[in-house]
Amino acid sequence: MEKFTQLTGIVAPMDRANVDTDAIIPKQFLKSIKRTGFGPNLFDEWRYIDHGEPGMDNSQRPLNPDFALNQARYQGARILIARENFGCGSSREHAPWALEDYGFRVIIAPSFADIFFNNCFKNGILPIVLDADTVDELFQQTYATEGYELTVDLESQTITRPDGVSIPFEVEEFRRYCLMNGLDDIGLTLQHVDEIKAYEERRKQQAPWLFN
Repeated sequence: MEKFTQLTGIVAPMDRANVDTDAIIPKQFLKSIKRTGFGPNLFDEWRYIDHGEPGMDNSQRPLNPDFALNQARYQGARILIARENFGCGSSREHAPWALEDYGFRVIIAPSFADIFFNNCFKNGILPIVLDADTVDELFQQTYATEGYELTVDLESQTITRPDGVSIPFEVEEFRRYCLMNGLDDIGLTLQHVDEIKAYEERRKQQAPWLFN
């Protein structure tokens, strides 16, 4: 998992409440477990005019010009701002995979669905909870300024606006440690690889019949 310490990036708006995981990555794209390749189908039903299926050439599909991610001013966005209860619905881990594969590393919203919130941390995305008024102000500034950027610093737990205003946020310390060190669940386990090998050797001596 890629480490996260600080990011300065363009902000894209997802100005809808209760965006569920089927909207983030529709069910027909859940056949792969490779974690990559889902970015072109992120928000597929809103992003394209036609119905998407796996294997389609997305470069040839008609785009919805009214959808934010299709607008030139939001191309290359790394930060997504959203409304309340983002990531509700099913627990599919493909949702953060699609967001990360598209290029998003930070999602800012007043609230998140619990399972989606946890899955973000496990897949290198930083979900930040801010009060609704602060999020609304970020929406207004994003709409008002083309190429609007924020700087997110996980070490200091601050978001810095272009005007220099700093917005604090809180992340649970263990999750912060994992993101800053690029550690998912497998990475955390591999930190103890020497102890695991030593245990396996002891078990071979204590119960050799288990290894025949």
